[in-house]
Amino acid sequence: MNTDPILRIREYQRDRVNFVLENVDLAFANSLRRVMMADLPTVAIDLVEIEANTTVLPDEFIAHRLGMIPLVSTNCDVAMRYTRDCNCLENCAFCSIILSLHVTCNDSVTMDVTSHHLELQPHPDQGIEEAGEEQVKRVESFGSPIGKNEAGVDPILICKIRKGQELKLRCIAKKGIAKEHAKWSPCSAVAFEYDPHNKLRHTSYWFETDEKAEWPLGENAREEEPTREDEPFDFNAKPNKFYFDVETDGSLGAQEVVMKGIAELQKKLASLVWALRKVRSGENDMDMPSGGDQPSGDQATAASNGGWGSGSDSAGWGNPTSGGGGGSTGAWGGGASPSRSGGWGSNPGAGNPGIWSSSSPAAGGWGSPSAQANGWNV
Repeated sequence: MNTDPILRIREYQRDRVNFVLENVDLAFANSLRRVMMADLPTVAIDLVEIEANTTVLPDEFIAHRLGMIPLVSTNCDVAMRYTRDCNCLENCAFCSIILSLHVTCNDSVTMDVTSHHLELQPHPDQGIEEAGEEQVKRVESFGSPIGKNEAGVDPILICKIRKGQELKLRCIAKKGIAKEHAKWSPCSAVAFEYDPHNKLRHTSYWFETDEKAEWPLGENAREEEPTREDEPFDFNAKPNKFYFDVETDGSLGAQEVVMKGIAELQKKLASLVWALRKVRSGENDMDMPSGGDQPSGDQATAASNGGWGSGSDSAGWGNPTSGGGGGSTGAWGGGASPSRSGGWGSNPGAGNPGIWSSSSPAAGGWGSPSAQANGWNV
């Protein structure tokens, strides 16, 4: 029996793909779904500078609608930098795209302001520097609203204006992912189903009279054999066939969403395997936070002397080398080493001073007056 993963495409369009994924577990299939929705970078309008707005809509309303307009983001992962990773002081041609809109109504009719009125503008510093690696990988329409200059594609409505009204603004689009904001998600919907006959009983159907009549089967049920009335329930059964229907908003193609979703999931798993191998080989020093998150002074000393779940001799909670419940130096009720600093509930009379309000220079804890003490608020 073949146990390799199988992906079978049932229907494919430019912005939609329907496929079946087999011989994988539920965790992997759901991870792929979540990665496609929230971890693929796209381009979206992030800053809006409104110069004139005499429409009936407030500035914030229009700015929100502009942010939700999908922009062409083909090869966005390699064709554009994140602003946080760029060396510029504000916005440059490598990490941002400028779009402008200026519409005035001069006729006695209602005029639609749509995404087709957004125009790409060159960066002020474009041409000063040579084209970088990112800009070379951009398609011609990169950053433009989807469907612009394409026949048969309806534009996205921004607002409506009447005679004498004007809307003039400038937009800055940036690269991001949907974990930061939903406007960066390339997917408008990702349908995900398994076990259409409910053989695994993961779903409890609520019904009034007839369960089968009130809960009709979907099209995916044709792919599997229905449950027999006399078939015993298998408590150990697991799903291994998953039905996906991925629909994009047009910023990325359906094929690109699926392929880059698999690549992104593979990269995340590779990072996890690499970290676990470091721990297994003895290099268990995890990556320390940078910048303002870097511990200093007594906090770094406390970390090196053991903390929560540490295996150090002077560890705190959950020290496996300790005979006491709270660690060798004592944390909560720890008393395995009475000659050292105690924890909560320690016995000061046994040469083991407590932590709270301790006056001993060797005792560490919260609010300790000792300059050498390890703890918080030292």
